[in-house]
Amino acid sequence: MPSSSHSRTHGREPIAPKVPEITALFWVVKILTTGMGEATSDYLAHLSLVLAGAVGILGFTLGLWLQFRARSYSAPVYWFAVMMVAVFGTMAADGPPVGHIGSTVFYVVLLATVLYAWHRREGTLSIHSIVTRRRETYYWLTVLVTFALGTALGDLTADSLHFGYLPSAILFTVVILVPAAAWWRFGLSEVVAFWSAYVVTRPLGASFADWLGKPAGRSGVGLGDGLVALAALIVIVVLVGFLTVTRGGIQRGAVETVETVESAAVGGGGSSNDDVKAPGLPRQARSWFSRAEVD
Repeated sequence: MPSSSHSRTHGREPIAPKVPEITALFWVVKILTTGMGEATSDYLAHLSLVLAGAVGILGFTLGLWLQFRARSYSAPVYWFAVMMVAVFGTMAADGPPVGHIGSTVFYVVLLATVLYAWHRREGTLSIHSIVTRRRETYYWLTVLVTFALGTALGDLTADSLHFGYLPSAILFTVVILVPAAAWWRFGLSEVVAFWSAYVVTRPLGASFADWLGKPAGRSGVGLGDGLVALAALIVIVVLVGFLTVTRGGIQRGAVETVETVESAAVGGGGSSNDDVKAPGLPRQARSWFSRAEVD
């Protein structure tokens, strides 16, 4: 029977990093998932709102269950979870009857609240610090809200502001380059640059998907949401397969298995400070697990 101390600190026990390294391919796949999520959600909603809701909720639940159950980073599991969050997040943003401006404001406030709570509790928002269950929970909650916010932003520019889909896509292409340039040339914090760009990936991918899928009468090309969703899914599968084979998405210095991390953190039962700093932990992570954090 686990001790009460173990139960209290379960969410803070170290785990193997399960968030991918941020590379150019990460951003490509991320944008594709947003477009796939937008097109899939719209296609299913056109068929049946009940079907769309069932697929969204069940897929979201399954995706996160598999991700949290995984013992280390797995590209197929991680990106499946992201795709399901994309579908569900689109539905969440389309749900509240408060208009696109109201939805955008609501999700901006919600995202700020989640990030504030995460930083206040953990002291960092870096994705390279996602090495405890509690931080993983904050991470996926933030991801979900960014998808919903991005959907609301895309709808705001395309519909409420009457920009249309292609101009919106071009606008967000320019916007996403701003944090990248600010980080590269002006020393913007990596954390701020990452989350700023992450939010924009949603309206960027969704705007291109809508432009390709929606009929000409709605400023689109008219390929159909189903075809756009399928095409995006095929490309995602190919790229995720490439990442799986090459192991290109694994964080540098990441621990290969959870067992290694757990044995390093608890020392098989004896919890000395030397156990926490054992070589099994990634070098950049050892300082995160001081006696106060683990115990």
